[in-house]
Amino acid sequence: MRWKIPLFKIYWDQADIDAVDRIIRSGMNWSSGDTIVQFEKQIAEYYDVPYCLTFNSGTSALHANLIACELKPGDEIIVPSFTFIATANAARFVGAKPVFADIENDTFGLDPNDVLEKITDKTRAILPIHFGGAPCKIEELREIADDHKLILIEDSAEAMGTRIRGKLAGTFGDSAVLSFCQNKIITTGEGGAIVTRSRQLYEKMKLIRSHGRLETADYFNTTAVMDYITIGYNFRMPTLNAALGISQLNKIGTIISQRHDSAEYYNKKIKSINSGLKIPKVSMDNFHVYQLFSVIADRRDEFMKFMEREGIMTKIYFSPVHLTQYYKDILKYRSKLPVTEKIADSIISLPFYTGISHSDIDIIVNSIATFYKGE
Repeated sequence: MRWKIPLFKIYWDQADIDAVDRIIRSGMNWSSGDTIVQFEKQIAEYYDVPYCLTFNSGTSALHANLIACELKPGDEIIVPSFTFIATANAARFVGAKPVFADIENDTFGLDPNDVLEKITDKTRAILPIHFGGAPCKIEELREIADDHKLILIEDSAEAMGTRIRGKLAGTFGDSAVLSFCQNKIITTGEGGAIVTRSRQLYEKMKLIRSHGRLETADYFNTTAVMDYITIGYNFRMPTLNAALGISQLNKIGTIISQRHDSAEYYNKKIKSINSGLKIPKVSMDNFHVYQLFSVIADRRDEFMKFMEREGIMTKIYFSPVHLTQYYKDILKYRSKLPVTEKIADSIISLPFYTGISHSDIDIIVNSIATFYKGE
């Protein structure tokens, strides 16, 4: 369908085009080389951590991370069901069991109290997400992980730039997963990364992402014979993507500032009308980057159909993982997650992206007003 107002648009400028053009014209080093190293260095500097590794997707990054943490069959990993399915599936990739904990009403992140209830002698890790750019209760989860000697891996796929009391989301865990998929804060088209302070994890993941090869030089630009010392995958980020990532990262301050300004305008306009939408609250101690602009909607499904007729795209982020066919019918999960199911039944993401115009927001809000006036 051709939308009058799509859910998102990719933010780009001439610098992005020039960055990719330079790699194409170079004629070589399309999956290795200095550009990838530079992108990793800049991400590490942004997060003020010593190590960063890029991957061809956030899912690959998460998979490699769990392997490097030596998570295995018989282990349990506590995850939200209110997430993109890759968060839970990653546990299955390594043979571990995802254990679903409920979320809380404030941030839609893992509820620390329910996480405590789900810990057993088989629990090895906690894997929270920061939903839509809103920070979860990561400080409490860090404390739980420390108290129970568990690994804490932050799924920060939607939260590049999010801060908790001034500290970046992604720096509370033993490691964090980033995503640069098309609708994220910065994009490489598709791609991901891991940031960590652990040299051990970093060295393990270097092997895992490139076939288990012990790389002492640029593989595609040396005559040296390299050994393969473990099993690995082809999880490398293409250089084209890294070049685009550098260009995007160079303007992340502008990108986040624009998104924040647009979110404030959206909030103001929605509050000015009498509608069945509820805007989630953001703590004054935290900084929300609005990777998604999500609201709680009365008569959500009717509202979605109305907006579709208006040519305005909306989407449900997220349907609960534990209720998917794979987890419910094949794996026979019977999780009791009342808050997750309540939120998932009424949440909806409205069109939002870097550079969305006030006039488009006005059109969206006017359509919202028209729908709810018909009640």
